[in-house]
Amino acid sequence: MSRTLEDILFGAPGPRARTLARAMSAIAAAVLLLLAAGIVFRFHSAGQLDAPFWEFFAWPTTWAFLAKGLLGTLASAAMAAAIALALGLVLLVGRLARTRLVRWPSIAVIEFLRGTPTLLLIYVCFLVLPSIGIKLSTYWMLTLPVSLSTAAVVAEVYRAGVLAVPRGQADAGRSLGLTESQVFFHVVFPQAVRYIVPALVAQLVIVVKDTTFGYVVTYGELMQNAKVLIANYHALVPVYLVVAALYCLVNYAISRASKRLGQPVH
Repeated sequence: MSRTLEDILFGAPGPRARTLARAMSAIAAAVLLLLAAGIVFRFHSAGQLDAPFWEFFAWPTTWAFLAKGLLGTLASAAMAAAIALALGLVLLVGRLARTRLVRWPSIAVIEFLRGTPTLLLIYVCFLVLPSIGIKLSTYWMLTLPVSLSTAAVVAEVYRAGVLAVPRGQADAGRSLGLTESQVFFHVVFPQAVRYIVPALVAQLVIVVKDTTFGYVVTYGELMQNAKVLIANYHALVPVYLVVAALYCLVNYAISRASKRLGQPVH
């Protein structure tokens, strides 16, 4: 019996499909292992894996210096994320407003910030604002542009979550005599957040990555401190490998913490 298109696209895979998926996964894993082995071999041939390029990682001062940069990264990322989550909610409320005088400016701000590269916003804070008498610290020259750029994306993520909530939920709230603001903040938005946890986590990870633009304003974040180590010890590959591992650990911690937020409340 022939299968329908819907069954083919969304139905459970059959024995042949599962066998093919396992075979393709094995092939992909083998290719990735060969690629990793080739990269390690090239690093070894270039001498980047020699002991002199790694021995300074045994010094406490090296890890203290990297830890200082990591704290700078986390401080900037945490503040940028907090501002983005709050400002994103404000932009969402403005975009969903019934009054055009509120809705259209909110849409304009969202589209402008979404379409403007974060690096360009950083240059505005670094070069343009001081020329008109507005001087920011290096911390805010990095944190403010990252938060503004992220807020616009977060506003759209919020909107996607709100639109995913069944209309009947809002109607039920109105039938109980709740005002529109009460329906939104007590009924619709809390449910919307559950839908968008993965997307919010992805944005928080991007925020952490965007802090690497701190080199533009010489803010002491992890990547900036890594470049100082490279300049002093000429250990390009080892330093970048260690820093990449630190970024992966931070982003993994964010993902793990988000799973608790995404769990249903009993």
